[in-house]
Amino acid sequence: MSKQELVVLGQDDDSGTCRPGLVAAPLGDGQAAELARLFKALGDPVRLRLLSMISSRAGGEVCVCDLTPAFELSQPTISHHLKLLRQAGLIDCERRGTWVYYWALPATLDRLADFLRTSSTSGAGA
Repeated sequence: MSKQELVVLGQDDDSGTCRPGLVAAPLGDGQAAELARLFKALGDPVRLRLLSMISSRAGGEVCVCDLTPAFELSQPTISHHLKLLRQAGLIDCERRGTWVYYWALPATLDRLADFLRTSSTSGAGA
């Protein structure tokens, strides 16, 4: 085990998290691959909008029937984008009768936020 893996991160900030942020420590190969997969899923405007619509929905979930009309895309195309978000672990779903309901996975979103968050004590400019 390298010394870098033994460093306890997050003690100098108020977040209370031990997950490495962008400026806290260099990423290892596995961490970089996992985060790249998440960012790749978000690298399309339609998927980014879908995630935003799902995450901001009151009650925490939304029916696919409410998502599709917001886009000038076919239902199969919307389903494809939702499938990619699910495969990345950003959302999950459940079929209820004819419809499928989607919700965001907060742990994954928190992980992305933690990675992007910079500490004001890190010396990085704004």
